[in-house]
Amino acid sequence: MTDAHTVIYQARDILTMNPSNPRATHVAVRDGRILGVGSLDDLTGWGAHTLDTTFADHILIPGFIEAHGHVQDGAAWAMPYLGYYDRADPDGTIHPGSRSAAAAIARLEDLAAAIPDPAQPLVVWGYDPIYFTGEPRLSAADLDAVSSTRPIYVAHASGHVATVNTAMLALCDITAATETPGVEKGPDGHPTGELQESAAMMLAKPGMMAMAAAAMDPDAFRRYAAIGRNAGHTTLTDLVSLAFVAPQYADITHAVTSEPGFPARFVQYGMPNAGGPVAAQPVIDAFRRLKATETEKNRYGGVKLVYDGSIQGFTANISWPGYYTGQDNGLWTMDVPTFPDVVRAFHEADINLHIHCNGNETAEAAIEAIEAALKRYAWLNHRHTIQHAQLVSAAQLRRMAINNICVNFFTNHLWYWGDQHYELTVGPDRANQMNNCAAAIREGVRFSFHSDSGVTPTGHLHTMWCAVNRLTPSGRVLGPENRITPEQALHAATLGAAYQIHLDHEIGSIEVGKKADFAVLEQNPLDVDPIALKDIPVWGTVLAGEKHEAPRG
Repeated sequence: MTDAHTVIYQARDILTMNPSNPRATHVAVRDGRILGVGSLDDLTGWGAHTLDTTFADHILIPGFIEAHGHVQDGAAWAMPYLGYYDRADPDGTIHPGSRSAAAAIARLEDLAAAIPDPAQPLVVWGYDPIYFTGEPRLSAADLDAVSSTRPIYVAHASGHVATVNTAMLALCDITAATETPGVEKGPDGHPTGELQESAAMMLAKPGMMAMAAAAMDPDAFRRYAAIGRNAGHTTLTDLVSLAFVAPQYADITHAVTSEPGFPARFVQYGMPNAGGPVAAQPVIDAFRRLKATETEKNRYGGVKLVYDGSIQGFTANISWPGYYTGQDNGLWTMDVPTFPDVVRAFHEADINLHIHCNGNETAEAAIEAIEAALKRYAWLNHRHTIQHAQLVSAAQLRRMAINNICVNFFTNHLWYWGDQHYELTVGPDRANQMNNCAAAIREGVRFSFHSDSGVTPTGHLHTMWCAVNRLTPSGRVLGPENRITPEQALHAATLGAAYQIHLDHEIGSIEVGKKADFAVLEQNPLDVDPIALKDIPVWGTVLAGEKHEAPRG
């Protein structure tokens, strides 16, 4: 043991998520790691120390881990927000939502009028038409009323759809002759302005370039880390890391995460597909190169594959009987015949896969591909994860348990789109069983849940609240028998997430030898009324023993 200085943090209560030592009042930290957990008397035997009482009236828990997040959550704040709900930026400032399509158009008019250069594109994010029941989908014609000359790009909240105006269509040569899947066309055969999924969205280059440029700005990483700190997160993921294709992105990430006082750990996953076939070997080679450059705060976890779209965008692949409205608009966003070969290639290279599967038909295809890969190569500790997994069945979960496939539920859907799923997308029966954490527990599947940061606000107190209460804005409880306990939810937000990214030996619980990463809360999440979980104030975080206080509103 070194002679490094020891700090003992005192707390009102410490929830360790270590079942062998579940609660304590003090934790000793040395060299950024946990030296001991217990009472003050238990820990003074380690010798000279400083007793830090900053958290004497607070609750310490393991730092929250967001296993499905995006740096885009920080990048987006370089552009105007056009979402439905009020939303806090990294500084804690609340940006009001646009509660009607008319309010959104009015907001766009104000934004366009404030840009001096008439040729500069207007790029905004967060719009979600599913809230505007009975109104037509946003179209190029609607945006032409804002400007017929300035190109406009409206990124939807799901991240899977964008709407552009006629000026943008013309600038990017998107016409009736464009055959790219996802370019929506009206009865006259001409584009409506709606672009579904990456291949179509990428045609609107000024919009996508603005998004990419924002993501390449070092401030995007700083803002993302600040958002995480404000919500008690000490580890964040980037599931669309550009480091695999852009060396400068890897350099930026390395530099920013190495800055003194940077308040988060990053785990990056490359995404090789934007529609069509995937050449696995170049991605495997890039992953191995990047792994050799890892630091304490900058890791490379594996590869993300996107295999369908979003339920609220009607682009997820849903098994019979399909969408509640009778629509069948699912999109396979990878080349279907070669998908099993791609999964097998990464599996046999010992690379962890996180596979985007909003629909249960897509999840079925992913499970089958992993099963086939395991028959050829028995990497039993793969921990491949079905991401979103909103409609997976009990039978699918049983197969996932057998094959050590994890699930990362998008529980925030229960709140943000729960009523819409019940009434519009999948109907009452399936809505009541969406994001079924209780079923995962019954079937023995290791799980976490996520915010899909950028799509919904980062914050595990909210994802936990959703899993525990399953409440919608209208007051419905979606499947009350599928609620889980606050303790089960806390496990999912900490150790469950750590397991999925192969870091449960380092983070996810407060126990000897692990990183000294804590979320600092004002109230105990296991003692408050479950309906109050999402409203627990967050003081900030401790990362490797260093305190990071969140801004106060």
